[in-house]
Amino acid sequence: MRSVTRILIVDDHGGFRTAASRVLSAGGFDVVGEAENGAQALDAVARLHPDAVLLDVQLPDIDGFEVAARLRANGHSPTVVFTSSRDALEFGGLVARSGARGFIPKADLSGSTLAALLA
Repeated sequence: MRSVTRILIVDDHGGFRTAASRVLSAGGFDVVGEAENGAQALDAVARLHPDAVLLDVQLPDIDGFEVAARLRANGHSPTVVFTSSRDALEFGGLVARSGARGFIPKADLSGSTLAALLA
């Protein structure tokens, strides 16, 4: 059994949140919540205490990198995995410097790709 099972999905597109929730639930993860922006993400992490956050890089209020930094600063330290419809290379070294576990392109998201990254 993997140690990370409780997932929070953060993305400003409701269709992606729904699809990601279905895919990850089918892959054996417990999706404990969703958020559509950075402020909601910070609140949801404080309330739900997920093991990991699937975090869109581009959000309407604060970007995913800032959300990850605030989670670390607040003492909330779920594992962060970034996602985006853009290629990881477009973000330069920001993903590596963020303290996140890694990056999964939205088109490649599956329970197995997330499990492999979290292993």
